[in-house]
Amino acid sequence: MALSFEWDERKAEVIKFALLLRGQPAMSENNMKKQPKKKAGSSHEMRAEYDFGRGVRGKHATRYAAGTNVVVLEPDVASQFPTADDVNDTLRAVAKLIERRKRPGKHQPA
Repeated sequence: MALSFEWDERKAEVIKFALLLRGQPAMSENNMKKQPKKKAGSSHEMRAEYDFGRGVRGKHATRYAAGTNVVVLEPDVASQFPTADDVNDTLRAVAKLIERRKRPGKHQPA
């Protein structure tokens, strides 16, 4: 009996994300390349182009305290998920995959 399935980039990204959560790197041509070393002390220095002079302290504190989580996505991730619903749908799918892996017993169809 031959197995067949449809493949799309969205499913591939969900699988890569699930592997990442399990601590396994997704297969990539860049996995074996050396990563450049970061300069010591550079993470504590403020860039000149950042200006927080007009910033508002505690702007999101009320929403945060009310239980709303604010998550900032890296630009490459945000480009794959244009809306909050897309992010939530994908995270729910990954959560289901993780829960299935935790359950003992037979594989359960979706």
